[in-house]
Amino acid sequence: MTVRSLSPETADPCTARRILAAAEALFAEQGFDAVSMSAIAERAGVSKANIFHHFNSKNALYLAVLNHVCEESRARVDLLEQAQGSFRERLTQYAAAHLRGLLEHDQLTRLILRDVLEHGPERGKVLAEQVFGRNFAKLVDIIRSGQSRGELRPDIDPAMVAVMMIAANLYFFQAKDILRHFADVDFADDPQRYSTKLLDLMLHGILPSEKTP
Repeated sequence: MTVRSLSPETADPCTARRILAAAEALFAEQGFDAVSMSAIAERAGVSKANIFHHFNSKNALYLAVLNHVCEESRARVDLLEQAQGSFRERLTQYAAAHLRGLLEHDQLTRLILRDVLEHGPERGKVLAEQVFGRNFAKLVDIIRSGQSRGELRPDIDPAMVAVMMIAANLYFFQAKDILRHFADVDFADDPQRYSTKLLDLMLHGILPSEKTP
């Protein structure tokens, strides 16, 4: 399930982009299993043979679509690594940007969540190794660097922090239509406010601060 490399001599990048755009739209609308390569070819305005010239299978095309969407997320991680300001500010910015990405690509996000639930461990392994692994590892490294500078407790697991941030955003994505009907929730329609509250809670916990005598 690998994507064939493209070069000016063997493939037209513009055609590849049209194929990716058509595939993303159809996968998001109908789900992976329901979409045929013929339908993607028709939507992209190319032949089915042309698709296979660029991508060697439907799985390879699906992974290419996910990687294309994840380019935004990779850019966010890179910006977090280079950003100025306190570690707290940078981490809050990242959490908010990650959530915006989920919401902006809502149909594709739902597709990925459904895909993992329906196809189990084999799909999870592929997504971890070929799509999301780089971003996750880099986020963990950034959190670890915050520990090394004394901005975070040295005894916490940086991978756990990364998982909690991602999981909290995924929950918001899935539950926002319910949350907005809870009287005590004032952030269901304000993702930035949600991210600020989330990071404040993660960084300071729920226990009262210890008072010095």
